[in-house]
Amino acid sequence: MSRYDGAKYPGILLRDGSTGQQAALAGGPELWEVIAAQRAIKAASPELDGDELVTEMMASTGLARHSVEVALRYYADHQAEIDERIAANEGDAA
Repeated sequence: MSRYDGAKYPGILLRDGSTGQQAALAGGPELWEVIAAQRAIKAASPELDGDELVTEMMASTGLARHSVEVALRYYADHQAEIDERIAANEGDAA
């Protein structure tokens, strides 16, 4: 897990888990779960983007706008790490 700037990503922390440290929303899900939800929404409604996508993510995850936006910002800067975690979870489910 790369280092991250807590001031740049307020509300995100690193949690220790069985597979090492994972970025997560404080009091909420791990970031890979938020991004997996985003992917599912985009697969169902590829026309959604920007604010419409954030609004739909809020509705489907129950997260506040700030949480969704900071998760997307973190993902933009740490895409490989999150994508790797999503792939690992998809492999575990198979």
